[in-house]
Amino acid sequence: MAYTATHKYARISARKVRHLASLVRGKFADEALDILRFQPHRGARMLEKVIKSALGNAEHQQAPGVDDLVVIDARVDGGPMFKRFQPRARGMAYEIKKRMAHIKVSLDTVAVAGADVGQNSGQAGAEE
Repeated sequence: MAYTATHKYARISARKVRHLASLVRGKFADEALDILRFQPHRGARMLEKVIKSALGNAEHQQAPGVDDLVVIDARVDGGPMFKRFQPRARGMAYEIKKRMAHIKVSLDTVAVAGADVGQNSGQAGAEE
């Protein structure tokens, strides 16, 4: 069973958090937290909080092995934008887009995560 947590409407551009999500995807949850702890980015703090929330959800639902949870999915989607206007010369205005992101993390046990990887690699081999 996957344990998920979501941070919707995070006031950061999705582009700034996606590379951090790709760093932790497929790693153990505690290893992912260690990786994010030493990243000098504001998005790392947000992603770290979401992973901790997913771990808390797993503990609340009495997950069998909380220490063996793997980040099976870390997705960062774009959210809505605040649109502002910056006055410019000759009566013009430039649009400023204050972007938001939806950060979603799913954790699952090692056995299930390994089975998912095996299924995907088998399908890829069949296509070639």
